[in-house]
Amino acid sequence: MDRESSTRESAGQDPLLLLKTLQTLWTKRELQKLREVARQGFATLEDPFSGLLDMLESYKGWKGKGHSLEYYITNELARWLKEHPRDPQSGFKLKKLQSRAFGVLGESQSNLLEPLISIYQLQKADRNTLLGSVNHLYHKGKYKEAVILSTKLKLQPELDVEKMCTPLLLQDKANLVEDYVADYPHLQSQLLQIMDTWCHPTFNTRDIARQYQNVPPSRADKLNQKMLSKLVFRLLGQYNLDPALCPNVMNQRHLGTLRYLFYKRFVEKSMTQENWEDHIQNMVGENVWLQEQLIQLLISYCDAATAAQWALSYHLPSESLPAKVAEKMHELQHQERVEVTKERTYDSKMDKKNDHYYQLPIARENIHFLQTWEEVDKCREVVLQPGQVVGIDMEWRPPFGLVGRPRVSVLQIATKEHVYLLDLLQFSKLDQEEKEKELCHFIWKLFSDPSIIKLGYGMSGDLCSLSTTYPALREMEKQVQGILDLLQVDKQLQKNSGLWKKHHTLVESLRQEPSSITQSPRQAEKGLSLLVQNLLGKPLDKTEQLSNWEKRPLREEQILYAASDAYCLLEVYEVLCKDPAHFGLTANLKESLGGKQSTKPRAKKTLSKQGTQSPSKQVLASAGDTLSASAFPEISAKDFSVVCDTMLQGLARYLRCLGVDVCVLENTDDHRQAAEIARKEGRIILTSGLPYQKLQAQVGEGRCFSVNCSDKAKQQALSILKHFNVRVTLSDIFSRCQVCNCDKYLKISKEKMKHLMKISGYLSREDDTGCTKNPEEDWELCPKVETPALSETITEQLPSCAYNPNCRWLADSDLNAGSFTLKNGTTLQIRTIPLGVLEKTDLSHFYCCTQCGKVFWEGSHFGRVVSQFQEILDGSKPQTQSFYELS
Repeated sequence: MDRESSTRESAGQDPLLLLKTLQTLWTKRELQKLREVARQGFATLEDPFSGLLDMLESYKGWKGKGHSLEYYITNELARWLKEHPRDPQSGFKLKKLQSRAFGVLGESQSNLLEPLISIYQLQKADRNTLLGSVNHLYHKGKYKEAVILSTKLKLQPELDVEKMCTPLLLQDKANLVEDYVADYPHLQSQLLQIMDTWCHPTFNTRDIARQYQNVPPSRADKLNQKMLSKLVFRLLGQYNLDPALCPNVMNQRHLGTLRYLFYKRFVEKSMTQENWEDHIQNMVGENVWLQEQLIQLLISYCDAATAAQWALSYHLPSESLPAKVAEKMHELQHQERVEVTKERTYDSKMDKKNDHYYQLPIARENIHFLQTWEEVDKCREVVLQPGQVVGIDMEWRPPFGLVGRPRVSVLQIATKEHVYLLDLLQFSKLDQEEKEKELCHFIWKLFSDPSIIKLGYGMSGDLCSLSTTYPALREMEKQVQGILDLLQVDKQLQKNSGLWKKHHTLVESLRQEPSSITQSPRQAEKGLSLLVQNLLGKPLDKTEQLSNWEKRPLREEQILYAASDAYCLLEVYEVLCKDPAHFGLTANLKESLGGKQSTKPRAKKTLSKQGTQSPSKQVLASAGDTLSASAFPEISAKDFSVVCDTMLQGLARYLRCLGVDVCVLENTDDHRQAAEIARKEGRIILTSGLPYQKLQAQVGEGRCFSVNCSDKAKQQALSILKHFNVRVTLSDIFSRCQVCNCDKYLKISKEKMKHLMKISGYLSREDDTGCTKNPEEDWELCPKVETPALSETITEQLPSCAYNPNCRWLADSDLNAGSFTLKNGTTLQIRTIPLGVLEKTDLSHFYCCTQCGKVFWEGSHFGRVVSQFQEILDGSKPQTQSFYELS
């Protein structure tokens, strides 16, 4: 091995002797002393730069996760050099040091990349040398290290993006891929096009995985088309790229939307024929593949004749159609005059308007559709009156197959005598900047005036869409006042189920339309429609909800629907104000809902860096004043149970870390399986995107939560815990197994574990008397956590907390010491325990999952999790000494 230390002068300490001293301290885990000795040693080295490489080249074999001795030594030198600046010389000697540094990187962990780049100025090395080093790492199967190095050195434009990113995608390391292309738009486009080819129905990820060593087939199998599609859509929105780059992904999303539209029309029967056809035509367009898929769906839901009419309108060749459809189309073509009408053989009973639904109590001339600035001025004079109570709603085009949040098309504002429908779509086309500023000022003033009570239903989502439409209103979200979200009131009423059912029975008995009871069965009412039915006697007609709100002119049915959606809020509010105690509400609505900010401590908590409440929290704050209670009653983490979409596995691990009961769908499970599990086991559904719309309809309001996929898993977990008012205590942390969700452990002392390992032959006498393996070598099954540069800094900054999990325990008698199996057949995975762990002086017990057999022991992750989730912990304060680590 080439070492410059071979001819070292006597005045300089031998780096290998220093390494030996540091190894002894490392084995004893005397980290503070190790740091001091390392710094003193660097000062005595003739050449610290060459000396560090001597030590790194000699100390090899670290294969575990976490920080190694190499990492400690390298970072201590980096710190020492900041205090004692010196250059690693130049010219040939620097090149030689850089060459050796690249060699070390090929054998070391990826966390050495950054400090070595800084110490040896690798970014200034010859470009060909840098590229050669990246290729060397790549061909050794160190794909992650190759990508990280090329990203740090900004070599991406000179490398093949498909070659570099493919193995990382197969290993579920999308975060590194995102970093790799972050600053290069042309690479972002290439990456999405590559991922789109993988989403073709005939593509098999195993075929491409075979080309890469160190990529196990089981890992590649997890990268299914569903996960890829979600990743592609997230990146399309993140990079603001044209969806046309990804035709396969877009086709699959549009096909999913077609199926959803067929479900809404023919199963749920909640969409009019005209709306349905409008969406179908806009979705399919000139896409021949989607046209053929549409024909197949029409055959399934309708008949061959209906499919033939659509095939004829799209001029599809008969050879591409099923025989029955082709035959029917041939008959139509030979008729003397063929007119493809809009009259299908669908059930048209749902299109007939009758008085079964809620009817507006104001005249049609008092509904104003505003399309000019002069009309807006008149509306402003009426609405901005102190003491005014207004109902507010918004409509936008359903986001079928779209990327990003939709823009609001119509803003509805209802007063007692009038309903104003502001055509925001039309105003955006007028391109009058000053007038648009006046409109935004009007909206801002309306939402921020505490003297005007604004009624909504699910207002937080409306505000988000409004800020997307008008970026100038984004700051307004932090200043909204006087808002009552009737969705929160509705949830409170559902909690007071006894009084609610009593009132509902009374309303039903007072109805004067007994014939309506015998009408044909319809989809069960939900959401605002159900609230209106329970309080006012008749449900809302929601058949126009999924209309194309960007198509002009709006139909009369759309205008009446939009007006009803806003006006009914006023009547609901009036009923509640008459006798709030009758509904189990503890305060007078009119007094407590007049725009006050919530003073509850929980409502003051925020994730905002500016220290202000987020829009959704402000909406909930107003509702909190109304009900004098949180929208959800406080629940312990142990009693909170959810079912997660397969794409939210990172979130699932975080929640399990905090003691939440989490069921995760398998990759092959359909989204509808989540609804079935939620109904059977009383779980909350956690999902996102289009599945949220489908699942929410199946389980009702409050039982399905849409997760923001652009957030990290930690942020997602915080949002969910705060939304559902989940109380997490220190005893909840790691009270469940992150692998299988089991909350039952077997506690084994260190002495007994040693005995079991001796019986198995895994622990020899030599191992028992002196362990040579690294004490930190372990498996890390908990979520990735943001850690400081050195793990001992956590020990210094975070006083740790005693681990005392709130879980069930299995008796020692249930363990068969000979076979290491439990009575339920589970085999304990004691061979996964690194031998060095047994030498930890502060370790007293191991914790074994009774379902999957995984073994846990005390380490540092417990303190890290406490640090990350401190704001939602139930007043818990860390104490000292022990940490919890997963094996």
